[in-house]
Amino acid sequence: MNIPRVLNRKNRILLKELTKTDFKLRYQGSLLGYLWALLRPLMMFAILYIVFSMWLRFGNDIPHYPVYLLCGTTLWNFFTECTSQGIQSIIIRGDLLRKISFPKYIVVISSQLTALINLGINLIVVVIFALINGVMPTWSWLLIVFPILELYLFSLGLAFLLGSINVKYRDITSIWDVIVQALFYAVPIIYPIQMVASNSLLAAKAILLNPIAQCIQDVRYFLITKEAVTTWNFIFNPSVIIPVLIVIFMLAIGANSFRRRSRYFAEEA
Repeated sequence: MNIPRVLNRKNRILLKELTKTDFKLRYQGSLLGYLWALLRPLMMFAILYIVFSMWLRFGNDIPHYPVYLLCGTTLWNFFTECTSQGIQSIIIRGDLLRKISFPKYIVVISSQLTALINLGINLIVVVIFALINGVMPTWSWLLIVFPILELYLFSLGLAFLLGSINVKYRDITSIWDVIVQALFYAVPIIYPIQMVASNSLLAAKAILLNPIAQCIQDVRYFLITKEAVTTWNFIFNPSVIIPVLIVIFMLAIGANSFRRRSRYFAEEA
């Protein structure tokens, strides 16, 4: 990718307009409109909290567990929205790609930025819940930018890779939906990682090497409680850089696949 070309004024304007359009179209025609950006994650959180916290008694040993759970579901929704929208973005914008010549990666990034806007709105709700629940603000709150950026780049790499393949092989969308459902239970969103560690220390460490799990746990650590287990306070050896290396690898592979296949998008989308 040519960095100066990525940052030029024309591309920035196009990216901005596509992002605004994506955000508006997503809630067009619905009765509650933009409120769904808040209601969807809150409804999912309410269901999970009632089932897993009130009935199954998960998270009793985790301070501020309701906020802990809300934070996890918010970040998970961000990841799934980034990847799902990114994978389908080329097909959705197929008509535009055939009519106008512009860098095709802008279509994917615009869908990701829409998800980032939704995340920003949802994080405001998480912070409000945290304050109501008695979480004291600290300077570490500012550090959540780094794991969120890491999660965004990981999602972007996946969207580039799978989106470029999905243009030709439309089964990728359905396959990814199944993988996402499996990943939901492989990441400590509902259950605390301590629960896994009590049964298998090796399994707990393996889970934390997943960039999704690592980013979610880091945000929880910085934002909610220092008792949240992270790679660097649980594994504490050179392998803690593995999630970051996975993100870099995925972004590189995804960008390369997207660049090679992009010349055929107008014909296949």
